[in-house]
Amino acid sequence: MFETVLTGALDLRTFFICIGGALALGMLNAGVFMFRNRYSAGFVTTLTLLSPLVAVVIMLVNGNVGAGVAVAGTFSMIRFRSAPGTAQEICSIFLSVVVGIACGMGYVGLAAIFFVFMAVVTLFLALVRFGESEGEEKELRITVPEDLEYEEMFNDIFAEYTRFHRLDKVKTVNMGTMYELRYTIILSDHKRTKAMIDAIRCRNGNLTVSCGIHRIEEAKL
Repeated sequence: MFETVLTGALDLRTFFICIGGALALGMLNAGVFMFRNRYSAGFVTTLTLLSPLVAVVIMLVNGNVGAGVAVAGTFSMIRFRSAPGTAQEICSIFLSVVVGIACGMGYVGLAAIFFVFMAVVTLFLALVRFGESEGEEKELRITVPEDLEYEEMFNDIFAEYTRFHRLDKVKTVNMGTMYELRYTIILSDHKRTKAMIDAIRCRNGNLTVSCGIHRIEEAKL
C-alpha cells in the first residue's frame, strides 16, 4: 500500500521531499507538545529539527550496516549527556525520531499517517485529562524538633485541610538537632493553605513549614 520514494539513486528532488516532510511533521509534533504542556523555546525547536536531522542520517547510512551501528552509538552518547526529561518529553522525542526514520527511508506518506494518528490520540488524552488526579498534589515540608513524636502529631490537621496525605520522607537537618518531614498532600480547598500552615506552626514550635508544587520523579530510560 505504501511505497518508498527512494526507488533508486538519491536525487535532489527526492531528498527535499523527504527532508520537507520530516520538517513539517517535526513542526506539527512540536505544536502538539505545546498543547497544555510546559515547554521552553529550545525544546520545541529541538523537536522541530530532530526529525529532519534523523531523516538525513538514515538516508546517508541506508544499506550500510557499519555506519548504522556507528550512528546508534552516537545516539546513545547524546542520550547519556542530556538532562533527563519528563515522560511526555521523552515520548515526543521518540515520535520525532520515528518520523525522521520513516521519512529518511522514503515512507513520507506512512510517516504522515502515523503522526496524525499519534497526534489525535495525544490531543484526545489531553482533552479528557486522562490519568490526572482529582486534585493537584503538593509537597509539604515540616521541620520539627528531634524530641517531638511526629508520627500522629498532625493527623487532625490533615483531616481538616486535606483530602489525601502521605509521609514520603524523614531526614535530619541542622546537624541532627531537627527532623524535616516531607509529605505529599492534596488540599481539600487551596484557599485554606495559609490556615493549614498556621495550624502546623502552632504544633512544631513555629519552625519552618513550606508547601509547594509536588515534583514527581519521572522514570528514566
